[in-house]
Amino acid sequence: MSVLNLPVFSCSLDPASRSRDLAFMSSELLRRQGHRSEVVDLTEYELPAFDNAQVFESTSFTALHEIISGADGVVLAFPIYNWAPAATVKSLIEATGATGQDGRRSAWFDKVVTFVCAAGLPHSYMAAAAMGQSLMLDFKCMINPYTAYISERDWEGSNELEAGRADHLAKTLRVHAELSELLADRTYSSEWEI
Repeated sequence: MSVLNLPVFSCSLDPASRSRDLAFMSSELLRRQGHRSEVVDLTEYELPAFDNAQVFESTSFTALHEIISGADGVVLAFPIYNWAPAATVKSLIEATGATGQDGRRSAWFDKVVTFVCAAGLPHSYMAAAAMGQSLMLDFKCMINPYTAYISERDWEGSNELEAGRADHLAKTLRVHAELSELLADRTYSSEWEI
């Protein structure tokens, strides 16, 4: 087994975020498998709203683009608001996924991507489907078919997951690492293409 670079992005701006807790749990599970995994907390980056112009001058854009580009796989941990992923995760993808002038290239091409979602209720478990489809079709990402969807009902106490959900989170991240390793030696490289 090779040591992979598998960052986990905490995509919530809420100071009491459950998805941030899940990001740290996810990173720890990946490190226990022997991989490099840092939590990239978007509260520390102040990424400007995507405007397809000034955002590219931001030091936050440069740093986040570099982290994603250098990753073997990416975990996105985010809250579900109004039956959809939080706007912060979409803004991250829009900025670091943009390709344009001056040799700018999307950081997302051919990445293995896993979703770890925090939600209030268990009903919106398919909320990330459209985002997964976009990553797959636009950037030829491999979307992990295992999504860790954790609702408020799945927590025991302040920061312990119910055993079944903890097991599912662990399995989701084992699959993430395995897919990332299997695809590390892919023979192709994708660009914008339909």
